[in-house]
Amino acid sequence: MNIKGRWFDWFNSIFLALVGCLMVFPLLHVLAKSFSSSKAINAGLVKLFPVDWTLVNYQVILSDSSIWRAFLVSVIITVGGTTINLILTASLAYPLSRPEYTMRKMVLIFILVTMIFQAPLIPNYLIIKNLHLLNTLWALIIPSAISAYNLFIMRSFFVGLPSELIDSARIDGAGELRTMWSVILPLSKPVMATMGLFYAVSHWNSYSTALYYINNRALYPLQMRLREIVLSNDLGQAGSLLEGFNEVSPAGVQMAVIIVSVLPIVIVYPFLQKYFIKGMLIGSIKT
Repeated sequence: MNIKGRWFDWFNSIFLALVGCLMVFPLLHVLAKSFSSSKAINAGLVKLFPVDWTLVNYQVILSDSSIWRAFLVSVIITVGGTTINLILTASLAYPLSRPEYTMRKMVLIFILVTMIFQAPLIPNYLIIKNLHLLNTLWALIIPSAISAYNLFIMRSFFVGLPSELIDSARIDGAGELRTMWSVILPLSKPVMATMGLFYAVSHWNSYSTALYYINNRALYPLQMRLREIVLSNDLGQAGSLLEGFNEVSPAGVQMAVIIVSVLPIVIVYPFLQKYFIKGMLIGSIKT
């Protein structure tokens, strides 16, 4: 490696390290506040490490049944929605990857148009209302059932699979569904894990759809409950319990709720990382 190449590697490493720090520091600050006492938070002493270590903020969260209910709603939306997303996306991506499907180019153009031109909020709301999906969890799942971007990545992966495998399955008498279930999907773990992570993060972090389509607070997902707490200091049933805890501040509870909302995705990602990297690489270089 020449000198210029080494200098570039050093510069690139330092730059990426600085960018990583800029992303990690806010999370460390929130984590530190969630474990700090109200006196330290109000005095502005908390930076990157907890001051006057305490678990009282998390005790307040565990005492609020509305947060538990919102957490359960988010789990249902994420698990159910991601399952539907993967089934529908794979079911559409597979035929679009096969050359014998003569209408595939026209369908791909239609899908591409949806990526460029998106319907405004009011027509979407009217459709959801006319389908009688308002104040139901289906309103948070069905509108985002298939992502055009994820569809193109999955289709690119399917195109890269050897066509001989599909031909041999057909010779053995397997139909299209059996071929897809027994041949295609077992070979598609990287792209399925990648798309599953994309869909799951989108469902877990989404609150705008609930803001538009859900009026029943019992159906609020965790992000909507977090929004209420952060914007209005509404601690729900736990608010009446604050007097039972020593040195509790709304800011500390807010930070604790943020950590709780981020934790599930942080826990799941390491298990999917190897598939995630491989799936993104293959989906990006295949055409």
